[in-house]
Amino acid sequence: MTFEIVIENGTLVTMDGQSQVLENHSLGINKGKIAAIFPAGSSSFWAKEKINAQNCLVTPGLINAHSHLPMTYFRGLADDLPLQKWLQEYIWPLEAKLVNPEFVYDATLHGAAEMLKNGISTTNDMYFHMGSIADACIKAGLRVIISEALIDHQLTEEDRNCCIGNRIKKLREDYRDQPLIDFSLAPHSIYTCSPDTLKKCAEVAKENGFLIHMHLSETSEEVQNCVKTHGKKPVEYINDLGLLEVNGVLAHGIWVDDEEMDILARNGKSSIAICTESHLKLISGFAPLKKYQEKGINLCLGTDGVASNNNLDLLEEVSLTAKLHKAINNDPTLLPAKAAFALVTCNAAQAIGRSRELGSLEKGKLADIAIFDLDKLENQPVYNPYSQLVYAMGSNSVRDLLINGRIVMQNRHLTRINEDLLLKRAKAYCDLIRKEIS
Repeated sequence: MTFEIVIENGTLVTMDGQSQVLENHSLGINKGKIAAIFPAGSSSFWAKEKINAQNCLVTPGLINAHSHLPMTYFRGLADDLPLQKWLQEYIWPLEAKLVNPEFVYDATLHGAAEMLKNGISTTNDMYFHMGSIADACIKAGLRVIISEALIDHQLTEEDRNCCIGNRIKKLREDYRDQPLIDFSLAPHSIYTCSPDTLKKCAEVAKENGFLIHMHLSETSEEVQNCVKTHGKKPVEYINDLGLLEVNGVLAHGIWVDDEEMDILARNGKSSIAICTESHLKLISGFAPLKKYQEKGINLCLGTDGVASNNNLDLLEEVSLTAKLHKAINNDPTLLPAKAAFALVTCNAAQAIGRSRELGSLEKGKLADIAIFDLDKLENQPVYNPYSQLVYAMGSNSVRDLLINGRIVMQNRHLTRINEDLLLKRAKAYCDLIRKEIS
């Protein structure tokens, strides 16, 4: 057998339908895909490059189901505030002053680099200046679904009437030869988009097979205002507008009751992206994770943006989510480690509509692969790989990362990005932003 890359001698945490953990196995890669999985030493092969994964866990690349990459330069800028004050008095005014294609490219490149170092191979992102996000992620080697954030006060009458979706149709065509890039529709929220805008998004998504990506039921105030304005709870409201008839990722989903969950379960096309650290920091509340599970609703995890997190450590998000929900439900058996790790692998792939390509290590799937180093004091001994990944390891245990069969991080060093330049650029933007807020 001939391969471009072989990852040798690792413990493969496959996350496949049988939840196989394959010790002392190798994995061959050709043309960006997993071409073979076989016991180490069982086959003769030639490889252009070999990666020794002895004393390593080899997993699918992590999938971040909800992020705002270009907000990376707002890290730590407006902390310890409630959501609406944080948005209306700090984030939105700063974005109005600073956000342009160059800013978005630079901030995205920084955020993409941080994601890679956290073992994230795919992110489902929402922001503006989508071409800049695409170009930065291509440079970094990060797989991304770029959602066009739609906010009514930023749309012209022409946009609302006939142009929603046109930008992403054109961008899909412009980037059709870029395998890492895809686009989706993102009506920001029910409180920033009119019923007409939301209904139009549902129609366009249904006609074109676009994913819908939006914030929903993040605060109790949002729910109260929806009932007051529309006479319906948020899930009922977007269901009546057709938004649950297409595949969708609903970020947050904290204040959702049983009746709304029944609607989500019945429709079966929407997943909830829980962002635990952001929820805690903004005191938005606790997502009803146990009830979602009981209703059979697909769950995944997102970091949100670093302005409200303040990091992109998805493993930390997994660990905190698992432990927090055990505590608030008084149930240590809730969300065991294997199920928790599924939130950022196979569950997340289902959420973004990419289960056939991503989320597990299987022959024929895309070669998005993370390699975790066990040769560290804090990572030994190992009895259960899932437990190790969820409760013991941090992002600094991610040694190597491959995306689309290409090595984007090797021995903790990014292969496509100069980190020193990123640091210099971030400091320069910090000085600029300090002047804007002084």
